[in-house]
Amino acid sequence: MNNLCIDVKNLNKHFGEHHVVKDFSLQVAKGEIYGFLGPNGSGKTTSIRMMCGLITPDSGEGTCLGMDIFTQREKIKKKIGYMTQYFSMWGNLTIRENLLFIARLYSLDQRRDRVERALSELGLTARQHQLAKELSGGWKQRMALAACMLHEPVLLFLDEPTAGVDPKAQREFWQMLHQLSDRGISILVSTHYMDEAERCHKVAYLSYGRLLANGGFAPIFPDTCYHLTHYWPAAVDIPVASDNPVHYADAIRYNARTPLQGSLLPLTRLV
Repeated sequence: MNNLCIDVKNLNKHFGEHHVVKDFSLQVAKGEIYGFLGPNGSGKTTSIRMMCGLITPDSGEGTCLGMDIFTQREKIKKKIGYMTQYFSMWGNLTIRENLLFIARLYSLDQRRDRVERALSELGLTARQHQLAKELSGGWKQRMALAACMLHEPVLLFLDEPTAGVDPKAQREFWQMLHQLSDRGISILVSTHYMDEAERCHKVAYLSYGRLLANGGFAPIFPDTCYHLTHYWPAAVDIPVASDNPVHYADAIRYNARTPLQGSLLPLTRLV
């Protein structure tokens, strides 16, 4: 039995003259949390949107949940949850009212039961009658994740879900993601934060539209970091699937400037 929820090969995407994703290949096992790292404009969001059926690749092949990403896009959309960085909500509605409205928009059956379940799973029950416009960034992200879970997807795509969220809310959000993963839900998440990437089962590093490295966090970013306030970071090795020196330089710049909770910075030596 196929244990892959994502299996794509040599995906390419152009926007006008810009080749934004180049020969992208990836396999994600069911139940994994897979992190996408890379600077702005590296192709993370476009890659995610191709894999989940929101946009069609120019070339390549692949499946999402066993369905073809070219010919079965509408079927894929019914089985996945997609959370954008900027979630649209109705500020003058409560959390509960927002979720009920979204459930009605998608004509879901047993709407009230689904909303109750989502409120409970995401720790929103006590705040369900609070207006959305009064929520902090962390609680808004919880509500966005609850909305993604209403139709009980088996695969989640999260695009920088903790951007602008305080460290406490960030930790709690990731605890919830691991609880979902323990239930067998697969999660692809893009992030700029190395500490978040370390929480993933596997990570992929993208730059200039290319997948430069992927696999376990430790082999890609060995645990030889030091607190920046006390030490200049030690060099670490990272395998990069590219012979373009521009990619090398970009990876060094990215790792040197990546914001980290706890002020940890790796300085990368590319091999």
